[in-house]
Amino acid sequence: MIASVSGKVLVRRPDHVVIDASGVGYRLTVSAETLKGVPAAGREATLHAHLVAREDSLSLYGFANEDERDLFLALTSVSGVGPKVAVAVLSGGAPRELRRAIATGDAKRFQAAPGIGKRTAERIIVELKDKVTEEIEITAAAGDAGGARSEAREGLLGLGYTPAETEKLLDAAAASAGDEAPAEDLVATALREAAGA
Repeated sequence: MIASVSGKVLVRRPDHVVIDASGVGYRLTVSAETLKGVPAAGREATLHAHLVAREDSLSLYGFANEDERDLFLALTSVSGVGPKVAVAVLSGGAPRELRRAIATGDAKRFQAAPGIGKRTAERIIVELKDKVTEEIEITAAAGDAGGARSEAREGLLGLGYTPAETEKLLDAAAASAGDEAPAEDLVATALREAAGA
């Protein structure tokens, strides 16, 4: 299994890159999100990778980080979602944002991706929601224990908001009040956001 590819960027296109690793050029299909971090041709790059083997082809997919690769694997586990559709979904934003969209049931976010209709978008949410919500909770708990956001999260959870709703409200509050805002300001801003939604 090819887990990563490191070397000089030979080709950089909207849907793929070619990286020269010790004289072998590896063509990796990438999302628009991963492409943002790939340097210009001639510079060194490292991409996490996943090989998809079919009867008639071998396709290598590249990712900026393991988080994106993990989400790719989760998406391709959904019935009706193949690697190309998964890459189209990943092109729609950072893995954290996409997980939050799954957790909050934002089907329209996924329908914006080429090749995804309403049914497929809803299937992604139904099949991945529980897993993604659990990942968000674990990440949130580990990410900022003791900080203002953590205090604000506890407050919102105490008011009856779900973990997914809480994360969405806190993101909006942080964008409005600032990342350094005290917990009280974050909660107040999040409640205003919830009332206006």
